[in-house]
Amino acid sequence: MVVMQDKPLVHVFRQLSGGTFPPVTEAFERGKTIFFPGDPAERVYFLVKGAVKLSRVYEAGEEITVALLRENSVFGVLSLITGNRSDRFYHAVAFTPVELLSLPSEQVEQALGDNPELALLMLRGLSSRILQTEMMIETLAHRDMGSRLVSFLLILCRDFGVPSQEGITIDLKLSHQAIAEAIGSTRVTVTRLLGDLREDSMISIHKKKITVHDPVNLSQQFT
Repeated sequence: MVVMQDKPLVHVFRQLSGGTFPPVTEAFERGKTIFFPGDPAERVYFLVKGAVKLSRVYEAGEEITVALLRENSVFGVLSLITGNRSDRFYHAVAFTPVELLSLPSEQVEQALGDNPELALLMLRGLSSRILQTEMMIETLAHRDMGSRLVSFLLILCRDFGVPSQEGITIDLKLSHQAIAEAIGSTRVTVTRLLGDLREDSMISIHKKKITVHDPVNLSQQFT
């Protein structure tokens, strides 16, 4: 039984194997695929460093971002929820350079059965991700790209924001291309819109990190 009181989640994940088969450590560069839709759901992943983008690919070829996972997130758990060995539902891509731990789904499933506290911990993480997915859907519902970009920045402030003297700094190095891919836009459009926000003193950018000076004001401006 894994004892989780006052233990970081990464230590809990490492202990799920009981020391017999330790988690596999993997690193992915930005833009690299971790798994594709339709791949066998054989492993569960823990995000140690970086950010992972989950998206759905539709028959028309359109790819829609449904979540951006931060450090200390567990993903690839759909087969554990459905109770059968399903294939991957999402396309998982390294949004930034990432470091992952992974374990066979069977080991994680057994640990969940042995430890209700672990199951509750994972449920809380999934609940947070469901909320973010709903927010991403609302973001992509905006037809105006300016509103779509602002909504996306506010989601990033919520999930990756670090308070600073200037406001809330999004603790991710974001290229304009990466933002464009996340909101279904183009790099040229994102560059123009970010420039407009900078001119209006809504944001500042330093070494690819965006600081939102006043999230509440930014939200009100684009409601």
